[in-house]
Amino acid sequence: MRRSEFLRAVDDEFGGRADSLTYDLILGSLGMTAREALDAGVPPRDIWLALCSETDVPAIRRYGVGRLDPRER
Repeated sequence: MRRSEFLRAVDDEFGGRADSLTYDLILGSLGMTAREALDAGVPPRDIWLALCSETDVPAIRRYGVGRLDPRER
């Protein structure tokens, strides 16, 4: 997962709460916010899974999100 995919996944999952969650919520497993973790070089996939765990996102919505649909040729 790339940073852009992470940001898209957070926006898709949390909508208007996305910024608040990434800037304010301390992720217990990481000991920092999602934005701090991104800036510290933590892999976006690890941050996404920590955020999902912290906010009780169902497992079915945790994997493969944030990717754009492939372009048709």
